[in-house]
Amino acid sequence: MKNKNNKLNLAIYIILRFIVILVLVREVFINEWANVFLCILTLVSFTIPAILDKRLNIKLPNALEYSILLFIFSSAILGEIVNFYGVFKFWDSLLHIVNGFLCAAIGFSLVDILNRNKRFLFKMTPIFVSLVAFCFSMTIGILWEFFEFGADNIFKTDMQKDTVVSSISSVYLEPSGKNIPIIIDNISHTVIYNTDKDGNVYETTIEGGYLDIGLIDTMKDLMVNFIGALIFTSFGYLYIRNRKEYNFAEKFIPTLKTKSD
Repeated sequence: MKNKNNKLNLAIYIILRFIVILVLVREVFINEWANVFLCILTLVSFTIPAILDKRLNIKLPNALEYSILLFIFSSAILGEIVNFYGVFKFWDSLLHIVNGFLCAAIGFSLVDILNRNKRFLFKMTPIFVSLVAFCFSMTIGILWEFFEFGADNIFKTDMQKDTVVSSISSVYLEPSGKNIPIIIDNISHTVIYNTDKDGNVYETTIEGGYLDIGLIDTMKDLMVNFIGALIFTSFGYLYIRNRKEYNFAEKFIPTLKTKSD
């Protein structure tokens, strides 16, 4: 079984790397250097499981390792370069659910390893271990949103995707400055005027409403991250209560390597 798993690991690594290299070569030929950098970053990210295994003496279950590799590929290559984010509206939400699930598994393992170590005098209850794992996952999700916000403001990217909304509620529109929200419903369109360096004015019309610049996308990402984290921590809680009956969670929990590994 171990040899089969090793062969499957090797096959997945080779196939994913081969696809990324093909994409990289294509992006070089069409002078998309930002995508070239993203491909290189993806290839580097593929080494994370090996680094954890060899340098940090951590054993990753096969299901977790496959999930990490496919997550990186689905996010960087399929999502950004192939534009699955634009073609499939659910793609971003799906990846954030997976991210919440995987980060909860990693956070869970960090606490569970300490909890099972005889050298530690304290023992945490299953609900507390699950709570720490959940908070760890949400913290990673928040840090990622900080990264997206920074990239959008510093490098003028659009990682926090815009959303067209047909109504707004804002105290900024209250003429006397009172803290009373003014509601505007049924916005049919908005017009953006832009002036270039030569003084020419360009007009862009957004049909269907007002352009929200990332807030809704950020909150949606955090909510689906919440769902992913909640799913795993629920399994994790049951796993601590009965490790034999609820061993599904074990497939995603990293452990410290032993001499037999």
